[in-house]
Amino acid sequence: MTSPYHLGGAAGSQQSKTRRTGILNGNKALAGNQPHGRRVIAVTSGKGGVGKTNVVANLSVSLAELGKKVVVLDADFGLANLDVLLGLTPRYHLGHVLFGDRSLEEVMLPGPKGIRIIPASSGLQRMSELTLAQRNQLVESFTSLDTDTDYFIIDTAAGISRNVIHFLMAAQEIIVVSAPEPTAIVDAYAVIKIILAEDRKKQIQVLINSVERAQDAQDVFCQINSVVKRFLNREVDYFGHIEWDLHVPKAVRTQTVVTERYPEAAASRCFRDLAQRMVLRETPEGSYERLVWEKLLNDWIN
Repeated sequence: MTSPYHLGGAAGSQQSKTRRTGILNGNKALAGNQPHGRRVIAVTSGKGGVGKTNVVANLSVSLAELGKKVVVLDADFGLANLDVLLGLTPRYHLGHVLFGDRSLEEVMLPGPKGIRIIPASSGLQRMSELTLAQRNQLVESFTSLDTDTDYFIIDTAAGISRNVIHFLMAAQEIIVVSAPEPTAIVDAYAVIKIILAEDRKKQIQVLINSVERAQDAQDVFCQINSVVKRFLNREVDYFGHIEWDLHVPKAVRTQTVVTERYPEAAASRCFRDLAQRMVLRETPEGSYERLVWEKLLNDWIN
């Protein structure tokens, strides 16, 4: 039997080619029939350094440019850096909401194009001390976002820690970000394996970041998908790719998103294409009401 760490195979490439064709046809059919309702999307990665937070920031801004109301939760409580990436200095964070010091609206930061950001906090071991009343108040705070939010995007930490898994299980959709390097590919497979062990029906999409050509991204996806199919008896969806672009690190150094600072850059065009694809996709089945937040917070705190 071939090891799951040997990611390759012509059969997987052919299967993924068929799947990609289906995705493209599906997107065409959905044009002009945009879904309504809030979508809870977790963006994750098997390892750090693949550009996950940069993807979250630029994708959120691109969705906002399409008229969508976006809230982003920085859920990396160890190495939170979304605020740094965007040049923001949060005065308050989620920890202040958890213990009643501030409301959720008070801790949210305005970001580019009107996106709103909930900064992460550290020392969240105190969450186990929350009373039932505090938990209910917190759930109500998150539920109130539903009235004016189209996309709630969770930027998880990299890896497969307990907190990461809880966020992934609470989300309706999961985007796994990988890079073309072998270590990133193997770690992306590992994350997918953990997710499917928890919930075999979970909707998983793979985004390949920093590739020179679209075909390179598709080849990487084929490797991941063929191994998932072989060893986990499932398939994942190809979400798309982001081209390697020198404008991205230039934007990072100025603490801005590439889509705003260099809107005509190749990477910016990729992010806009992905945002358009998200808007055209059907909303996955499931409740977007209080139950979502109860599940998220109960799993997270306990």
